[in-house]
Amino acid sequence: MGTWSTGGPDANRRRSQRVILSVPVTVSGDAAKGKFTENTKTLVVNAHGALITLAAKVSQGQQLELKSVTNPEMQVCKVVYIGPSVQGQTQVGVEFTKPAPHFWHVAFPPENWTPVADDGERTGKPVPKPVATAPAKPGAKPPLPTPVKASKP
Repeated sequence: MGTWSTGGPDANRRRSQRVILSVPVTVSGDAAKGKFTENTKTLVVNAHGALITLAAKVSQGQQLELKSVTNPEMQVCKVVYIGPSVQGQTQVGVEFTKPAPHFWHVAFPPENWTPVADDGERTGKPVPKPVATAPAKPGAKPPLPTPVKASKP
């Protein structure tokens, strides 16, 4: 069973980048007490589905229909992840049954995208901080550079 964390070793094997985005959606499907329709929102979206919260009880592999306020078409999806419940709402990962990369109307980063890190994060070495100097007084001359002695061969 997959998780919805953004880091860790599985992060490099994603089919598409995840975007934290709250989009109002209507989810419908079959529940133990019959058909249900629930208005909710996404927590995370990607080109292949979303992480949503639901009060309705659903099961892994169950087929649902999802409709976004930003897209008039109904998208069929299946439950691929059931996460923790908080205050009667369960995190549910859904995957589109047919590719729908433009369903969310979001431009996702390319597959090889990684955030740009500062030099310290890339090398693992601390980056030296610039030395703070007092502001120059008006009309003051800049300090002369310190002479460097050349070593003898």
